[in-house]
Amino acid sequence: MKVGFIGLGNVGGKLAGSVQRNGFALTVRDLDRGAAQPFLDEGAAWADSPREMAQAVDMVITCLPSPAASAAVMEAEDGVLAGLGAGKIWAEMSTTDEAEVKRLGAKVSAIGAAPMDCPVSGGCHRAATGNISIFAGCERSTFERALPVIKAMGRRILHTGPLGSASVLKVLTNYLATANLVSLAEALVTAKMAGMDLNTTYEAIRISSGNSFVHETEGQVILNGSRDINFTMGLVVKDISIFNAVAERAGVPLELAPLLVEIFKDGEVRYGASAWSPNIIRRLEEVCGVDILAPGFPAEMVDDEPEAPGYEVTVQHAEANS
Repeated sequence: MKVGFIGLGNVGGKLAGSVQRNGFALTVRDLDRGAAQPFLDEGAAWADSPREMAQAVDMVITCLPSPAASAAVMEAEDGVLAGLGAGKIWAEMSTTDEAEVKRLGAKVSAIGAAPMDCPVSGGCHRAATGNISIFAGCERSTFERALPVIKAMGRRILHTGPLGSASVLKVLTNYLATANLVSLAEALVTAKMAGMDLNTTYEAIRISSGNSFVHETEGQVILNGSRDINFTMGLVVKDISIFNAVAERAGVPLELAPLLVEIFKDGEVRYGASAWSPNIIRRLEEVCGVDILAPGFPAEMVDDEPEAPGYEVTVQHAEANS
């Protein structure tokens, strides 16, 4: 299968790297030609436009920073839709709104191509090693055709149901991660102010009922001072706002999620939309006059999850979980 990849940023570049590393014929495109150069050096082709890419490949993957960016790439005069044909696949790996992916998906289907939304979860470090989790919303036949490519990028793959279902689950999980991050920031600052050793605090949380994926990843980059999780405050605001929109359409009167948006909008004002999201703890550090650092904590984040090569990919289907 010939694969095209549009969007070679923090996550997209790593996912495209897994596709190329696993031997697929790859065509790439990004607004920054420099981001594509490593792939070109390894034999990938360059597309001068999304339309040209869609004409040349069997499966077009988009991994872009916002729904508006995806719409522009898809619907421009020289966009993906202009080059897609019957039997081809469009895979949206961006974090986007269910309603938007369904809108674009209807246009893809009208051409005779197959749409799917397949956002990822697990962090950039796992995207780089092919260990990331992938949700896939699409027809079962499309899922089966796309699976060899999806398996090249992720270790745990869940067919979530029809188009749009994966996007709902993605923003839901990002909402939960954000709630974890804010509560972790409060817990760590409270521990420091109460005189606790932060190395001991980290381990106590890790082996307790208070543990979470966020603690084991973002907790490390908070305590080692790097704060680098490759995810920005601006992206948090975007993702939780999409989650709020999903809940509003479903008639759910949220209480916590709108507060999280307010907290991170304040973080954007203070530190900038491009600041790494764990820097949200600085709001409490500054008020309390403390630095949340653990002397001797490893400078590099340690991930206990083994790398994907040599391990069996877990694939689950929506039908089996209904």
